Amino acid sequence: MPGMDVRALAFDIFGTVVDWRGSIAEELAGLVADPAGFAHAWRDRYQPSLERVRSGEIGWTKLDDLHRASLDELLAEFGPAELGLPERERLVLAWHRLRPWPDSAAGLERLRGRFVLATLSNGNFGLLVDLTRQAGLRFDCILSAELVRAYKPDSRTYRMVPELLGLRPEQVMLVAAHPYDLRAAAGEGLRTAFVSRPLEWGPGAPPAEPDPSFDVAAEDLLDLADRLGA
Repeated sequence: MPGMDVRALAFDIFGTVVDWRGSIAEELAGLVADPAGFAHAWRDRYQPSLERVRSGEIGWTKLDDLHRASLDELLAEFGPAELGLPERERLVLAWHRLRPWPDSAAGLERLRGRFVLATLSNGNFGLLVDLTRQAGLRFDCILSAELVRAYKPDSRTYRMVPELLGLRPEQVMLVAAHPYDLRAAAGEGLRTAFVSRPLEWGPGAPPAEPDPSFDVAAEDLLDLADRLGA
């Protein structure tokens, strides 16, 4: 990493480290006619839900509760609307059980040998603790948008990482599969690493492309470890 003094890596989680689409579709199997389509529709409500908080339309609401509201809307729209309370609660908690991509655990272990690793996700704190534990993903600390009560790409979420770790912004690198997230982090002085996840939205979906301004572009977390000398 010529010219860089990176000490810590902060990871976006949904789509970057874990496969939300495949995991949620599997949880929905047998409950809805089109599990993958329902998973897509649920995720499609993610940014609009966050925007309601970011815009001040509603007060701070953790992601579990936003997921629950979106699920209720989808069940009313696409069915089965009669799904009971225990089943709905179990489905919301499916976001706590997402499977990692095949390279994630091994890639994180290699990177952890050289860098401090943190999550930086819009997932609420309890969700992230459950998810990382059940998936066997080892981070040195869990950082959530919930800690500053603001959702990415709000600048407070990115500034939180160097402030809490006692580092300068340029000593922290955000690792993400989403260019908008990386651009926002760069705007706060963080370094950026794009990780390609072409299957995040399933086969045939247009893949996200790295911006030439990003510091690193990698095929997966193992490739990122190679590129960062870990």
